[in-house]
Amino acid sequence: MGKRIPQAFSDVSKFVNKAKPVEETEAFVAEHKFTDFNLQPLLMKNIEAKGYLSPTPIQDKVIPHVMQSEDIVGIANTGTGKTAAFLIPLVNKIIIDPREKVLVVVPTRELAHQIDEELKTFARNSGLFSVLVIGGTGMGKQISELRHRHHFVIGTPGRLKDLIEQRVLDLSAFKTVVLDEADRMLDMGFIADMRFMMGKMPKERHTLFFSATLSPEIEKLIHEFLKAPVRVSVKTRDTAQNIHQDVVRIPSGKLKIDILANLLTEPGFSKVLVFGRTKHGVEKLSKELNVRGFKAESIHGNKSQPQRQRSLDLFKNDHAQVLTATDVAARGLDISGVTHVINFDLPATYDDYVHRIGRTGRADKQGKALTFIQ
Repeated sequence: MGKRIPQAFSDVSKFVNKAKPVEETEAFVAEHKFTDFNLQPLLMKNIEAKGYLSPTPIQDKVIPHVMQSEDIVGIANTGTGKTAAFLIPLVNKIIIDPREKVLVVVPTRELAHQIDEELKTFARNSGLFSVLVIGGTGMGKQISELRHRHHFVIGTPGRLKDLIEQRVLDLSAFKTVVLDEADRMLDMGFIADMRFMMGKMPKERHTLFFSATLSPEIEKLIHEFLKAPVRVSVKTRDTAQNIHQDVVRIPSGKLKIDILANLLTEPGFSKVLVFGRTKHGVEKLSKELNVRGFKAESIHGNKSQPQRQRSLDLFKNDHAQVLTATDVAARGLDISGVTHVINFDLPATYDDYVHRIGRTGRADKQGKALTFIQ
């Protein structure tokens, strides 16, 4: 007998949505141009070099308030250009006053790495330095980097707390903090670590808080950590309209791996992210696909950070057709050109589903999401 669909997913219609053509969705007209923000010339040059023409909705609404040093609560789906919405004004702030320091706290190593990469493009030739502080990699290098001059520290709560307790990282000099994907940090049990860090920061500080959802717990944190914040919401709906969502019913007696292998040979399945429930299952699936002649990589918690980054880079640069992943990869990863997201195993919650499928259909491109149901 097939597995029962978990209670949260008894409504299979949640997995089905016919995508609207991109041109049917109303085009956003920004109130500002990047030139309106009075940014430093070097930063403007780097923004132009990235090919940014006009701000996305979150950038358009957030940047002016950050420039005014106002606390922000930003409610935004992933893939909305949120990272640039806080990095651009904060890089500007430090170019003006290099004594300033910024702490960026995120739930996953991948997201920390990605923010650090994006920061480097905005801060090119500025003399700004960042330190990446994440688990899964040696602490020695991070300790030595923290002893040198730096302006940004980007990290995950556990490793940040370790370095604070070892007195290697002193937050009293950090007057700006970004809490990104705060709802995810709450889900992952980092609440005590977040409180610990915020308690080590100056009372007079600039706090930027981003979340995809607003729960009573999140509201409590906002009240605890921020002062008279400006609220900005660009969250339109749970899932993007340009993602075509459907289910694939697995016939009795058939194996999911066979159905997946058949799909991967079809035209258009060129960059496919496959989500599984367990670390072991995801690794096994990747190996099985390789045996069948597909170029597949995997990312999950049993891999070291360098191994995870290598798999991610191979997939990003089109050297692998398939990336199998646990939900650790579902948050914050920005991989351009993912043609399909396949839920090989059902996600635990609808929120996880939304984040998984948000890896496709990015930057207003069409995407497809398929969910296997037995």
